[in-house]
Amino acid sequence: MADWIYGVNPVQEALSGSRRRPLEVLVVRDGRSARLEGVLRTARSAGIPVREAERAELTRMAGHPHHQGVLLRVAPFDYIPLEDLLARWRETGRPGLFLVLDGITDPHNFGALLRDADAAGCQGVIVPKDRACPVTAVVEKSAAGALSHLPLCQVTNISRTLDTLKAEGIWVYGLAGDEGATDLYQADLQGDVALVIGSEGGGLRLNSRRHSDLLLSIPMSGGVTSLNASAAAAVALFEAVRQRRSI
Repeated sequence: MADWIYGVNPVQEALSGSRRRPLEVLVVRDGRSARLEGVLRTARSAGIPVREAERAELTRMAGHPHHQGVLLRVAPFDYIPLEDLLARWRETGRPGLFLVLDGITDPHNFGALLRDADAAGCQGVIVPKDRACPVTAVVEKSAAGALSHLPLCQVTNISRTLDTLKAEGIWVYGLAGDEGATDLYQADLQGDVALVIGSEGGGLRLNSRRHSDLLLSIPMSGGVTSLNASAAAAVALFEAVRQRRSI
């Protein structure tokens, strides 16, 4: 079954990227902006069918009015196998940086995490098949086009996957706020690294903790004792980026 992506930027990115095959653009009939006309030019130049519709029809198909006058029907999301993800990384010759999401269920958080990973130059994001948010239109919009460029791998068992990463020489660091966890800024993140982020409510699961090489914590100085998943991931990912730039 095909999916719909909505919003000017996500649709433009999806038309320009290669991860999901664009099938059809549905655009509002009247009152189109210059940015929306730019999307239509991209679609037509790529040979993608464009169909006009009333705004009410777009709202009905998107399920809400926040579609900015355009929807893109795309083929179902095609996850990359773990073996292919690792093979692509090895071919680059670059230090590995992966993000592993341990049970993220909120689509806005999922999209924001994908955006973090793409911005930090991750070679891929790994998610579990069960007890996790799938790729939806909300995820696509929140990711702001990141999925057009970022490999996403879906696995059946996160713990087994962490062991596979370690067998490839990748250090697995679980991000947790536990007392006794190593300060993030004291950790060496310059080599091949996978950062594991826990769920919004429960944090890192016990099995993921056990299969991590080390637990890392972000030092907090104010009254707030924790960050949400996407903010914590951004802090950790860009600490890795900072360290790698100093090599």
